[in-house]
Amino acid sequence: MLENPALAALTGPHAHFAQRHGAALRYHPDVCPMAALPDSPTAEDWSDAAQLVGPGGSLFLPVVTNRAPAEWDTTMDLPGVQMIDAGLDTRADDEAVTLAHEDVPEMTELVRLTRPGPFRPRTIEMGTYVGIRRNGRLIAMGGERLSPPGYTEISAVCTDPDHRGHGLASRLVLDLAHRIRTRGDIPILHADARNVGAIRLYEQLGFVVRREVLFQIVTAPQ
Repeated sequence: MLENPALAALTGPHAHFAQRHGAALRYHPDVCPMAALPDSPTAEDWSDAAQLVGPGGSLFLPVVTNRAPAEWDTTMDLPGVQMIDAGLDTRADDEAVTLAHEDVPEMTELVRLTRPGPFRPRTIEMGTYVGIRRNGRLIAMGGERLSPPGYTEISAVCTDPDHRGHGLASRLVLDLAHRIRTRGDIPILHADARNVGAIRLYEQLGFVVRREVLFQIVTAPQ
C-alpha cells in the first residue's frame, strides 16, 4: 500500500474523490492536486494521463516509481522521505479542536503564511483536521491526507510564525496519530528530504524513515 500510496487511496478509501481516464487517476482539483499511475506505467498509461489532464495539464505524482517520458516536461523533481510510526507516544490534546468547512478561510491563510504543502478548498474533506486557537485565532493546524488502506498520512502541519518554538506542531502530530491509531490505522507522513530539521523532529516523536521517495510535477505535451 505504501509503495504507491496515492493509487491505493484513490482506488480505496478516497475513490469517491477520483477522476479517472483509463489507468490514470487524480483527485478532484478542489480536493488535492495529487495524481496516480500504476506501478511501472506503460506508454498507454502515460497516454491515459495526458487525456486525463489535457494538453499542457499537470500531474503531481507524490511518490514516483518511474520517470515521465521525454515528451512530458518535468517542472518539479523534489527528493523526499516516507516515514512511518515506529513507537509514537500518541495522546489526545485537550487544546486541539476539530476544524470544519467554516474554518477553511483561516486554514488557507495559515497555509499561505507557512507553506506546508498544497491545500485546496475541499482538502479538509480528505480526513480529520485539527487546530489550536489563541484568543479565537487559528495559530496551528494539521490534518489527514492520503488514506491507503490501513494507513493514514499526517499532513499540512504548520504553526503561525509568531507562535513557533512552543511545541504546537508536535502536539498536533501526536493528537492526530492518536486518532489514527484509535481507528486501527498506522500513521505515516512524507517530508522534503532537504528539511532535515523537520525530519529530526519527526524521528524524535517516534517516526522512522521507511524509504526515500521522489515528488514530481510533470506537464503533458501540448
